[in-house]
Amino acid sequence: MTTPDLFAPMTFSHGPAMPNRMMLAPLTNLQSNADGTLSEDEFHWLTLRAKGGFGLTMTCAAHVQAVGQGFPGQLGIFSDAHIPGLTRLAAAIKAEGSLAVVQLHHAGMRSPKDLIGTAPVCPSDNAEFGARALTAEEVETLIADFITAAKRAEIAGFDGVELHGAHGYVISQFLSPEINQRGDQWGGSAANRERLLDRIIAGVRATCRPDFNLGLRLSPERFGLRLAEVRDHAQRLMRAGDIDYLDMSLWDVRKEPNEEAFKGTSLISVFTGLDRGKVRLGVAGKIMSAEIARDCLAAGADFVLIGRGAILHHDWPKLAADPAFVAAKLPVTRAHLVAEGLGPVFVDYMATWKGFVEG
Repeated sequence: MTTPDLFAPMTFSHGPAMPNRMMLAPLTNLQSNADGTLSEDEFHWLTLRAKGGFGLTMTCAAHVQAVGQGFPGQLGIFSDAHIPGLTRLAAAIKAEGSLAVVQLHHAGMRSPKDLIGTAPVCPSDNAEFGARALTAEEVETLIADFITAAKRAEIAGFDGVELHGAHGYVISQFLSPEINQRGDQWGGSAANRERLLDRIIAGVRATCRPDFNLGLRLSPERFGLRLAEVRDHAQRLMRAGDIDYLDMSLWDVRKEPNEEAFKGTSLISVFTGLDRGKVRLGVAGKIMSAEIARDCLAAGADFVLIGRGAILHHDWPKLAADPAFVAAKLPVTRAHLVAEGLGPVFVDYMATWKGFVEG
């Protein structure tokens, strides 16, 4: 199989083609208004990445229920009041030739109680997080609210949505045999634990227009997940073909799996070896140079998602035209981040990341 170039267009089963193989990863930035509406700082941060050449510009995780908020200053998509700001954002991203996508999210047990004003919810009671189990009726409402949020994104003019099924948030919590201790149709077997996600995918497909792009982010490790189960689930989703792409958040695209049974291989190869049909495969995790990005494509990925590198360089894709390009060495100054379009709140947030910001 010929390795695609980073700058080769990529088609999807639904919606327009991506003009290159570089996607902006969904990045927490704390910059939205307290009510979840879009702020000027977040608008500037995202549209600057579209101008910088990303083939697809994705928002941060946008919560589909008020009770699902995961962090302060989070973008919302749980109310029609969010549509005007989202409409402005989608139009501006698309005007730069980038696809516009909203990531749909619910933090589940990871919603801070002092932020949401009540106990967080989870598939099962969770003492560590002080979370209570969702009732069967609430599970149905959760599914409906993901689907309604996707419809809001469509109304706002976005090309598609990505479902956040990674990093121990609510979809991942349902998938986890460690966190999900339910005894009903939503827990127990892998098929039962995957049912919530299956229903959301089917609902988005049935509710949104035929050319609406639908992606899914999964992570293969941590939060009680089992790599073989995540692999088999990914294979089933790819064969079903209802999603357009699978975004695998690997933490580090060059790492070995954590599980002993998979040692001696690369984590990326667990997924590039799958029969993906028409579903595109993207990978994320410490892609900090053009060489690493190209290595991911050579290893069999269809595209890459740039996170930290995109924080450091709004025009990462344009810089990656130089095969020798490497992202700025850490730590960087606050002035560097301001020049790259981060607002004051986002800069302060990055300063909490060990070794990212000087001082």
